[in-house]
Amino acid sequence: MLRSLVGSEMCIRDSFQSCGTINRVTIICDNWTGHSKGFAYIEFADKAAVENALLLNESEFRGRALKVTTKRTNEPRGKGKGKGKGKGKGKGKGKGKGKGKGGWRWSPY
Repeated sequence: MLRSLVGSEMCIRDSFQSCGTINRVTIICDNWTGHSKGFAYIEFADKAAVENALLLNESEFRGRALKVTTKRTNEPRGKGKGKGKGKGKGKGKGKGKGKGKGGWRWSPY
């Protein structure tokens, strides 16, 4: 397994080295099987290399079409009424005093 990943990393480096200096190649693998999921991240030293790599989009690599995109950045949401994990308005929290006659009764269920 490790030998094939090293070989794949070298193939990726060879394919993208014409774009510019590569700092790191990360191949994403399945946690259970250890097999590649079919995509990787390449970190370049400068922005010009990224622009050159984008030109390789839809080119062929090992018989498959490449999809080359820039890193997606997550933009923080503003403080508003979004879908957060708020506490709500106290619905059903805690143990009640029971309903109907009498107070609290022990129940095995």
